[in-house]
Amino acid sequence: MSRAANAALPKKQNFVLEKVMQYRVLIVGTVPYNEKSTSRAFDAYFHYMDKKNLAQIFSNTKTPCKGHCETLFQITDHRIMKRWLDKKEKTGRIFRYDDLPESWNTSDLELNDRHAEKAYKIGRKHTALTHLLRGLLWRKKFWCTNELNSWLDDFSPECVFLAFSDDYFIPEIACYVAEKYNIPIVSCIGDDYYFNERFSLNPIYVLYKKTYKKLIRRVFKHKGSAIYISDKIRDKYNSVFGLNGKTVYLTSTIERAPFKVADTESPLITYFGNIRMGRNRSLCDIADALASINPTYKLIVFSNELDTAYTKILKLNEHIEYRGSIPYSQVKEQMQRSDITVIVEGFEKKDIDKSRYSLSTKAADALASGVLILAYGDADCGIIEYMKQTGAAVVCDNKKELGSMIRSILADGIRQKAYYVRQIAVTADHHSLGKSCETAESVIENAVGSK
Repeated sequence: MSRAANAALPKKQNFVLEKVMQYRVLIVGTVPYNEKSTSRAFDAYFHYMDKKNLAQIFSNTKTPCKGHCETLFQITDHRIMKRWLDKKEKTGRIFRYDDLPESWNTSDLELNDRHAEKAYKIGRKHTALTHLLRGLLWRKKFWCTNELNSWLDDFSPECVFLAFSDDYFIPEIACYVAEKYNIPIVSCIGDDYYFNERFSLNPIYVLYKKTYKKLIRRVFKHKGSAIYISDKIRDKYNSVFGLNGKTVYLTSTIERAPFKVADTESPLITYFGNIRMGRNRSLCDIADALASINPTYKLIVFSNELDTAYTKILKLNEHIEYRGSIPYSQVKEQMQRSDITVIVEGFEKKDIDKSRYSLSTKAADALASGVLILAYGDADCGIIEYMKQTGAAVVCDNKKELGSMIRSILADGIRQKAYYVRQIAVTADHHSLGKSCETAESVIENAVGSK
């Protein structure tokens, strides 16, 4: 749906959207709003809002491209680290929409420093130790500068939209802004960082979880509400914290391909996305199942993963072609061309715990594409459970049954058509851009109105 399609929305929906567009919303998150990157989920919430009413504080090191925010304020670990050594070092950088490039160069880092790049590589591992070290780095609040406060005053936010992460400083900044202007926090919760914890005698891990959970409880003490990626995570957080948040399903810009019966001679079977959390092993299971059906079958994997610890197992499997990263525009093209697109999760407890409530953009993309979906992973994983509930995908949670299920669906064009029809209904009911934006913006409206 284009922005112009707003005119075709029901009158009630138009009223809500137009009213909420008056509020100034400050997004606080790690990645800048960009419809063609990992932050494109923001578009399910803000697509119809005027960009002059949107601003963002973010910590990613890349130079942003044109997204949907009038202005952005970047604060990075690298600059905070340099500020410790030099009092004159600026920790923030302001970006304006009109000055931004059209596309995001994934290699465009601000670093150009091998020591800093090594530090970032370690930080990306997201261990308890790295979180604590980053917390110490940001603790002195070198980010809280006159420049930041002046920028905030110019924008004059009426609501903080907190994109949850497992770091300390993102919620800390959200709380600071909310308290400075006495405004609500609407928390956007896609992954479970609060309840997801393991038994550990490691004092570093225990300390990290204790301090992180304390900070999140502080977030929820502020007036406001929440937006969730699925009903499963909504019910958990609403019940424990007494919130009244709503589910806002993510949407996709992929145009539905006409129905076609899957090619059984040389089917194009694809996977797009993250290969961590046991997903690489699940992809190998699928590749092995394909080989048992026809030794010429291959699974094509697209991912931006560079760590050989995760890619090695895929590259060693002769029935997997690992093609690395491609732009989202090509993801859409490749998915539409596919006979089967794959969604996977892991089977180990630690992987299940991390994905129990997750429902990534892959679900919306796959459902919108019109391509036959194979979902494989533990039944307790959020996206696997969701695909089973919707009835819009072939779902398998048992390795032993994987080969026979793939063989069966490839041979049954009638069932393939039934899944195609069901995907249309699920996309309309759950992943409509108009419905998602209406729900998200009604949550913001109610939060601001409760001041």
